Amino acid sequence: MTDPTPVFDDLRDESEELDRLVGELGEDDWALATPAAGWTVAHQIAHLAWTDRSALLAVTDLAAFAEEVEKALADPERFVDDGAEEGAGLPPAQLLAEWRAGRDALHKALCAAPRGVRFPWYGPPMSAASMATARLMETWAHGQDIADAVHVLRPPTDRLRHVARIGVRARDFAFGVQGLTPPEEEFRVELTPPSGDGDGDADSDGGGELWTYGPEDAAQRVTGPALDFCLLVTRRAHRADLAVRAQGADADRWLDIAQAFAGPPGAGRPPKGATK
Repeated sequence: MTDPTPVFDDLRDESEELDRLVGELGEDDWALATPAAGWTVAHQIAHLAWTDRSALLAVTDLAAFAEEVEKALADPERFVDDGAEEGAGLPPAQLLAEWRAGRDALHKALCAAPRGVRFPWYGPPMSAASMATARLMETWAHGQDIADAVHVLRPPTDRLRHVARIGVRARDFAFGVQGLTPPEEEFRVELTPPSGDGDGDADSDGGGELWTYGPEDAAQRVTGPALDFCLLVTRRAHRADLAVRAQGADADRWLDIAQAFAGPPGAGRPPKGATK
């Protein structure tokens, strides 16, 4: 069985990098609007703290997590926003302390989780490694919203391999959530990692220069920088502003609808220069 420790460590590192960014903000900065409509910097951190708490319950307290699922089912349109709104009302120092404590508790719980066990979630059950991967994807994506709000350019890291892998694996889900039938054939995806010499992952061809997924001889292909692909599948940038390219009609359609997260796709981001 593959050792899940690297993704646990990468989640911790991704969170700490975002922590350094928000930890330097003034109190007024927490009220800045982010690209997510209606969400401030405080809403973004509150959402991460809320989701970390939910994940901790899923791993450590099944009965308590079941109660949270019931709340979500009672108000599926609002439960995510309500969780963010509640936390965003806290003083920034308190919100930051609660996020730190919650993610530390989750890290310890994930590391201690038995191998092979799958934990309940709002979608399909997940292993500890899958849960950590999903948390890393969300932390990076919501961190991007915050970076955009405070006009900070974050250097990308090879931790993006986790986000890219979710994006590739969620291809059929992205078609389904749009009411479309997923293509039967697999695509080839070739991404240039931020380091330029990434070591790939379980789906890699081992070449050391690209992160690769899918059959090498696939007729339909997607290529480009891993950063741009991750911005695309988390819907943090418009396709028109990214250097991700498709070969084949179905692959081209996928780039219009790709998403790495569960739930509805949302409005996404407009192209740069577009009138809102």
